[in-house]
Amino acid sequence: MTTTQARTEPDHAHRTDPQAGTPAVPPAAAGHHGPHGYSAQKDAHLKRLRRIEGQIRGLQRMVDEDVYCIDVLTQVSASTKALQSFALSLLEEHLRHCVAAAAEQGGVELDAKVAEASAAIGRLLRS
Repeated sequence: MTTTQARTEPDHAHRTDPQAGTPAVPPAAAGHHGPHGYSAQKDAHLKRLRRIEGQIRGLQRMVDEDVYCIDVLTQVSASTKALQSFALSLLEEHLRHCVAAAAEQGGVELDAKVAEASAAIGRLLRS
């Protein structure tokens, strides 16, 4: 794709992934354009992710130190819950910001954002 094509293609253009049969990520989403729903809370999110990273490093230490398996599993559960909680927070912000903005525009943009959010919820439920 040339630079001209990248600039002239609409942000809401969705292509279908032939293998999955679902809309592919639009170029704007793939390119990280504009403020996202989480931007206002970016510092808090980064702090939270660093805390989760610390939990994962703690898991590595526990395994390295041959800690009792049930204790390691307890820490895995806590880390998993922390990531799930972070994901739900991000999803809520996406709905409040990105989907709400698309709802104002209506039409294809709204349909695309709802489908995108539904797919994200499906991935979260399968994890």
